Amino acid sequence: MNGFEYIGKNIGKIDAMALATGQPLFTDDISFPNTLHIKILYSPHAHAIIEDIDTSEAEKIPRVKLILTYKNTPQVLHTTAGQGWPEPSPYDTCMFNKKVRYVGDRVAAVAAETEEIAYEALKHIKVNYKKLPAVFDPEEAMKEGAPVIHDEEGISGVYNPKRNIVSHIEVKAGDIEKGFEESDVVVEDTFEMQYAQHCPIEPHATITYLDEYGRLVIRTSTQVPFHVRRIVAQVLEIPVQNIRVIKPRIGGGFGVKQEIILEEISAFVTLKTHRPARLVYTREEEFVSSRTRHPMKVTVKIGAKKNGIFNAIKMYALSNNGAYGTHGLTVTSNTGSKTLPLYNKAPNIEFIADVAYTNLPVAGAYRGYGATQGYAALEQVVDEIAEKLGMGPAEIRKINHIKVGETSPIFKALGEGREGVTQYIQSEATDKLLELGTKEIGWYEKIRKPAKEATKVRGIGMALLMQGSGIPLIDMGAATIKLNEDGSFNVLYGGTDIGTGLDTVVAQIVSETLGVKPEQIIVYAADTDVTPFDKGAYASSGTFISGGAVYNAALKVREQILEVTKEIFGEFNTKDFILKDGFVISEKSGKKVSLSEIAYQTLYLKKQQQIMATSSFVSDSSPPPFAAHFIEIEVDKETGIITPIKYVAAVDCGVAINPELAKGQIIGSIVNGIGYALTEEYKFSQTGKLINSNFMEYRIPSSRDIPDIKTILVETYEPKGPYGAKSVAEININGPIPAIGNALYNALGIRIHKLPYTPEKVLEALKNKGA
Repeated sequence: MNGFEYIGKNIGKIDAMALATGQPLFTDDISFPNTLHIKILYSPHAHAIIEDIDTSEAEKIPRVKLILTYKNTPQVLHTTAGQGWPEPSPYDTCMFNKKVRYVGDRVAAVAAETEEIAYEALKHIKVNYKKLPAVFDPEEAMKEGAPVIHDEEGISGVYNPKRNIVSHIEVKAGDIEKGFEESDVVVEDTFEMQYAQHCPIEPHATITYLDEYGRLVIRTSTQVPFHVRRIVAQVLEIPVQNIRVIKPRIGGGFGVKQEIILEEISAFVTLKTHRPARLVYTREEEFVSSRTRHPMKVTVKIGAKKNGIFNAIKMYALSNNGAYGTHGLTVTSNTGSKTLPLYNKAPNIEFIADVAYTNLPVAGAYRGYGATQGYAALEQVVDEIAEKLGMGPAEIRKINHIKVGETSPIFKALGEGREGVTQYIQSEATDKLLELGTKEIGWYEKIRKPAKEATKVRGIGMALLMQGSGIPLIDMGAATIKLNEDGSFNVLYGGTDIGTGLDTVVAQIVSETLGVKPEQIIVYAADTDVTPFDKGAYASSGTFISGGAVYNAALKVREQILEVTKEIFGEFNTKDFILKDGFVISEKSGKKVSLSEIAYQTLYLKKQQQIMATSSFVSDSSPPPFAAHFIEIEVDKETGIITPIKYVAAVDCGVAINPELAKGQIIGSIVNGIGYALTEEYKFSQTGKLINSNFMEYRIPSSRDIPDIKTILVETYEPKGPYGAKSVAEININGPIPAIGNALYNALGIRIHKLPYTPEKVLEALKNKGA
């Protein structure tokens, strides 16, 4: 970008060399002497009461040091969701419980001298279960007389536990029924999204130990270190001051590490034994016992006038939260709040949702956070109504999307677990996104219907998207910056780089503000003893919230530097000063002084002080990024296989502080979304057991599955973001499902209403169509 030295530049990740050379950066790269290894016993039943559990034989095994069950662990109800306090998720979970609620629920844990001994001890734990009726379908779960999954005393934050309803959401604007009556065309359709796993390369991993002062230290692969500290303190009933949480490098999060699911067990073992403890999930445990995407059935109904302007939009979402209610209210709120404002021309809007418990694996935070499921339905119904009106998909979107200076009643009515905030769009380039995207994909040349007699048929589809940047008036980040003798700066901030490059973006923000090279910025992040508070890496908040805090702190440091320079120069107007290449320069007199000299002056000589500042940032709005996605696919009518050929993503993320990192996040999101659209799906036995909990049977995209992906960054300036930036990493997962669905319709005239778009479903749809 013109006018900036470091903003808008493709600077390499500051941790790239260490990662490339295999330095011990991740949680499980470091070991301690005398570490105990923890393994967990899981329930084989979907719903049961533990009538008796006998650990005596397991305890006799040499070098087994501790066995945990509900009998000897704190029975503190809490949520595992790493969210801001007070958490909007229900308190419905204990470390161990007498009742198990899905195949994979925790029953016991063994801490032993080796993993092998721990595994052997698990085999000797005898459990007597009383099996209970189970329910696997959310619609059935909410019916009168269905098995009650959470009937324990003390549970809180659940809408109706007797009917297995975690949350109920109902938001209206205008008169929805009158809106449909006054519409010239009305279309309604339903789409059902499946269970899916995040599949980070690094599994959940936690190591705990006592420091030299007897304080508990938790080294863990988490997106939310400060929430880990608070919730572990709550569960173990110890003061927050006795806990330190350290986040090392993270090998992928995608939302699954916004949970506290290992730390309290490992911490409890360390406190009981006074020894280091290690708990690392296997890949099967990641699938079964961590968290998943919320399976969801979404119905969208749109009414429009003859001119294509939407007059009414109604959405109903039924979300399956599995056995516990973590993130249920907020994910499903986002299904409406991140989608419906996109088409703000409709004066009549209704969003209703139910979140249900079932006896299946637990759903939680997953990149897209509910918006993915919402757009999967909304963007296909937009295409359907465009066809009925005889309009093009791009044209109907152009006349209905939200624009700069506009708002939507949904912003205020629907937040994340509570009422939202009024906000007006201050940056947006959606028409340009549609223009550039249609041109790059060759939309108007390829939109013609293909010949029916061809065996392999091509089709194109599009989707329009928006998301958000942080949670307004909830998410807060903080940072501290200090000047060193050589003119370098330490940046201490609480944000979590989970592989996204956030630490690099932070370095660029500080470099631009203080006029030094990124190599002179030492970034240290996410250590609850050392760095200021930050809510963590979620809700598309890294650059906007954490980066905003760093920017504010850098401005304060800049002011301190300029004040000192006034005395050195004998000049009084700091507006004449610039910071560049490690110097403060007076444009008026030509005088200059190095930051190193300023540091020496202030640390050792005149008016001694540490030039440093701490600042926080919280926003009263959540500026949405926008994206227009386009795909060309080829469908084999004989095999049903869908092959993505080319994908185009035109994205407005404000000012991209590091364009290459932004593009990397866009591509990663798209590939993630293509996998969810085409292949990724949990498969269960009739008794609720997951039967494809490995990468042989649960197929994520490989390099040969990835099409040619073209990213186009369209720059806008978001006044509330650091240097005009908005979020980018999450929005783009929302495009592949509807874009592929629309392309499939363009190719063959069929719509598949239950994801994923497998070859079998394509062939079945063709058969039903009579092709």
